[in-house]
Amino acid sequence: MPILEVENIHSYYGNIHALKGISLTVEKGEIVTLIGANGAGKSTTLRTISGLMKPREGHVRFDGEDLAPFKPHDLIFKGMSMVPEGRRIFARLTVSENLEMGAYTRKSGPDIAADLERVFTLFPRLKERRKQVGGTLSGGEQQMLATGRALMAHPRLLLMDEPSMGLAPVLVESIFDTIIQINKEGTTILLVEQNALMALSIASRGYVLQTGEIVVQDTAEELKKNKMIQKSYLGME
Repeated sequence: MPILEVENIHSYYGNIHALKGISLTVEKGEIVTLIGANGAGKSTTLRTISGLMKPREGHVRFDGEDLAPFKPHDLIFKGMSMVPEGRRIFARLTVSENLEMGAYTRKSGPDIAADLERVFTLFPRLKERRKQVGGTLSGGEQQMLATGRALMAHPRLLLMDEPSMGLAPVLVESIFDTIIQINKEGTTILLVEQNALMALSIASRGYVLQTGEIVVQDTAEELKKNKMIQKSYLGME
C-alpha cells in the first residue's frame, strides 16, 4: 500500500479550478517529484495534500487513512511534515528556537535531542549559528533551517516545495545532496521543484503537471528521455 495516495483531486481558488482530477501515489522510501511550469498546480497539490486547502472532490489518503476529517496540524502527529515555498521560518526566533518549534508535537526529550543532533549533522552551518536570529541568515541557511525544522517533527513523509528557489547553484547542489541523505535515512519525499533536471536526477519517479492536470507520469529516467520534457523543462532542443 502506498504511503500517500491522491485520488481524483479537484481544488479551487474561489471560482478558479486549480486542480482538475489529480491522481498520484508515493511508495514508502521513494523520492517522487512534481514538475511543471509556474501556475501548473504543483504547490496547490502540496497544499491540498497537507490540508491547507480542502478539495471539493477526491481523496487524499496517508497510510490508507482518508485525511478529509483532519486539520493541517493533525497531519504532523500522523507523520507528515512540509518544507514550504519561501522557507517561512520564524524570523525573530533563533535557529535553536526555530528547530524546537518543529518538535512541538513531540514529548520525548531524548528522541528530540537525537533528532536535533541529526539536523546539525546534516547542516553543520546551523550548529555554528544556533544562537543567531533566523531572519539574519542567508537564503541558503534559511532553506537549511526550514528543512531542519520540518525534520524535527520526525516525519515519515516529507513534502518539499521549491527548495532550490532563489539559491546560488553551489547551494542548490548542497540542498539536493541533503535531500538524498534524508531519503537514505528512511524518510519518503514528495518534491516540488522548478529545477526539473536536478529533481529528476534524484527522484525515482515523476509527474508532469500542466494547468492543473497530470499530462505525463513515468520513471525519472524515462522522463529525462522524453522529447517533450526535454524541450519544455530541461532546456534541450
